[in-house]
Amino acid sequence: MLKLFNTLSRSKEVFTPIEDGKVRMYCCGPTVYNFQHIGNFRTFIFEDILRRTLDYNGFDVTHVMNITDVGHLVSDEDTGEDKMELSAKKTGKSVWDVSRFYTAEFLKDSSELNIISPTFLPKATDYIQDQIEMVKSLEIKGFTYKTSDGIYYDTSKIEDYGKLAKLDIKGLSKGHRVEFNSEKKNATDFALWKFSPENSNRQMEWESPWGKGFPGWHIECSAMSKKLLGDHFDILCGGIDHIPVHHSNELAQSEISNGEKFVNYWIHGEFLLLNEEKMSKSTGDFLTLKVLKNRGFTAMDYRYFLLNAHYKKKLKFSMEAMEGAKAGLANLKGKLNKITPENPDNTSNEIIEFYRDKFLEKINDDLNMPEALAVAWELIKDESIEPWIRRATLLDLDKVLGLRLGEIDEAEVIPEEITSLANERLEAKKNKDFKRSDELRNTIKEKGYSVLDNASGFEIKKL
Repeated sequence: MLKLFNTLSRSKEVFTPIEDGKVRMYCCGPTVYNFQHIGNFRTFIFEDILRRTLDYNGFDVTHVMNITDVGHLVSDEDTGEDKMELSAKKTGKSVWDVSRFYTAEFLKDSSELNIISPTFLPKATDYIQDQIEMVKSLEIKGFTYKTSDGIYYDTSKIEDYGKLAKLDIKGLSKGHRVEFNSEKKNATDFALWKFSPENSNRQMEWESPWGKGFPGWHIECSAMSKKLLGDHFDILCGGIDHIPVHHSNELAQSEISNGEKFVNYWIHGEFLLLNEEKMSKSTGDFLTLKVLKNRGFTAMDYRYFLLNAHYKKKLKFSMEAMEGAKAGLANLKGKLNKITPENPDNTSNEIIEFYRDKFLEKINDDLNMPEALAVAWELIKDESIEPWIRRATLLDLDKVLGLRLGEIDEAEVIPEEITSLANERLEAKKNKDFKRSDELRNTIKEKGYSVLDNASGFEIKKL
C-alpha cells in the first residue's frame, strides 16, 4: 500500500489513483536560462524516485515535465525582466538559442543521473494558444482585470485561495509576499498575460485578444497539464519553494477554469543547502553536475548521496559528504560485482520475495529511501543467501534506486596494458626478481594505477 505526504492535507495519505492501475503525474521542470544546479536536480531525482516507485508498484504512469522557456521573470511573481530574455542579452545569443542549449544540457545531465525520461516534455512556447484560451475562460467567468502591464487574476474572487500554502491572506501586507504593483487589487493577485513593454523589443512575444505580449509564468503549467493530462489528474510535484506562489496560483486558476478539482496529491521536496542556504542561480551560489565531475565524482555518486536523506528533509551538501557517498557506492558495487550472475536451475525465489517485500514496504512509506537503501545493504551482506540470488534481487531493487549497479563504469575497466604489466610483475616476484618487480610497480603507478598483492595474486585500482 503506497502512502504519500500530501501538501494540501498536510498528512500522509494512502495513494488511490483516479483511474484504476493508471497514474497521471505532472512535475514542474526547469527554466532553461542557465545550467541546472545540483539543488534543482535534488528535486528532479526525488520526482524520478516517485516515478520509479509508481512503476515498481505496477502502475501505468503518464508523466509530464514542462520546459519553461518564456514568462519566468527575475522575481518569481510578476516583476523584473524575463529570465530567458536576460540570459540572451548577457550571452549575445537569441532567446531560442539559449533555450535549445540549456534544454540540451539539462537532458544530458538528467541522462547521466539516470532520470527516466518523462512521457511528455512540453515547452511553454509550443502551447501559447492553449494558455491564451485558459486566460479567456477566466475572463469570461469574471476572475480577471486589466492593468497597464497585463491581465491579472483577482484572487479575492475565490474563497479558498492560498489553501495549499495555508496563507493568511488577511494578514498579508502589501508587498509582503509579492513586490507590490499599485494597480493590483490584492497583494496576492498575479499576472496571467503580460504586455510587451513600450519602447523595447522582446524576442518572445505573441498577439492576443488583450494586445501583444507573453504569458505569465503560472498559466503555462495549468494549460499544458490540462492539454496532456486532463482537467483533473493524480499528482503534481516540485520543490517546496513552489508552494506559496507558483503552485497556489496554478491551483486557483485551474480549478476555476476547469470547473472541478485540479490535483489529488501535491508532493513537494525540500531544499539542498550550501553553506546553510538554499542553492540559488539568482545569487550565483550554486554547483553544477559538471563541477562535481571535475572534482572526481560521478553522477551516480551524487544520486547515492541524495538517497541517504528523505526527500522532505533539508539536506546539507559538502564535499566531505560526497566523499562518503562515493566510497559507499563503490563498496556496494564492489560487493555486487564480485558475484557471478550465473543462476542454477534449482534456485528458489523465496528469499528474493522476502527482500523485495521489505524494500517495497520502505519505498511505499512516502518514499523512505534511506531505509530502502539500508535494505539493499542488508541484502548484499546476507551470506545465508546464495550469491546469485543476492545479485538478482539487488538488481531488481535498483529499478527504484536507479544507481546502475549492474553496469561497470569506464573508470573501473582496467586497460589490457596495465593488466599485462601486473602479470609481468607477478612473474618477476615469483622468480625473486624484486628489482624488476619494483620497476613494473612504478611504471603502473606512472600510468595512474596501483597494484596490490593478495591471496589470489593481485588487485589493480585506479589512482
